[in-house]
Amino acid sequence: MKRGWVLTGVFFLLVAYVAYAFYSTRNASWRTANRQSANISPKPSAFSDAIVQVFYARTFGWRGKFAVHSWIAYKEKNASDYVVTEVLGWRKFRQMPVVSVEIGEPDRIWFDNVPVVLQELRGPKAERAIEDIKNAIQTYSYPNEYILWPGPNSNSYIAHLIRSTRDLTVELPANAIGKDRLMGKRLWDWSQTGKGIQFSLAGLFGVTLGLHEGVEINVLTLCFGVDLLRPAIKLPFVGRLGIKDK
Repeated sequence: MKRGWVLTGVFFLLVAYVAYAFYSTRNASWRTANRQSANISPKPSAFSDAIVQVFYARTFGWRGKFAVHSWIAYKEKNASDYVVTEVLGWRKFRQMPVVSVEIGEPDRIWFDNVPVVLQELRGPKAERAIEDIKNAIQTYSYPNEYILWPGPNSNSYIAHLIRSTRDLTVELPANAIGKDRLMGKRLWDWSQTGKGIQFSLAGLFGVTLGLHEGVEINVLTLCFGVDLLRPAIKLPFVGRLGIKDK
């Protein structure tokens, strides 16, 4: 009986949060949203070394109350521009590959939402990481597919790149819906940081155990976890609460 009341309470809280998400963003327009540089990344003209940056930001509109969008930007040694790689769902509707690898602003504000740098590499480590990233782009299993929930989506793609890049040692936050979608028909793989193991059933249900990840449980893409190495809790919609992941 008590369990039923708890589940009912959780359900109504979720409904209330969804209503709040829609109401609070009802006047948002992607046409007028800020997409300028957040002035986080070094300017290529002032920085000759290679650099890799992993970003995430709240998504646009009501979805931003629930999830984040992630991308990776890199600049090769002595290059005059950054390359930004990400998955963009709108490209599918134009019969284009959803994977985008283009010259652009690395730290662009994501439709009014200032990005967060999850990890940054410079110098020789960045040079090696760039080669790994280029190779991982070619091995992504869903270059023409995009499913908002449960993936594959932008976070599935960036999680794959992180997992495939030796010097990237972070994980996407708990509110990066789609991050637990493994490639192809895999049920098991190394965790994103490479220091643990992950089980996932098409991104809908799963468990991750790792030195850096701690313990994560994924239920219908809602991720709950505890990081013991850098004390923090991980919650859906919220992300990470505690010491910063690095």
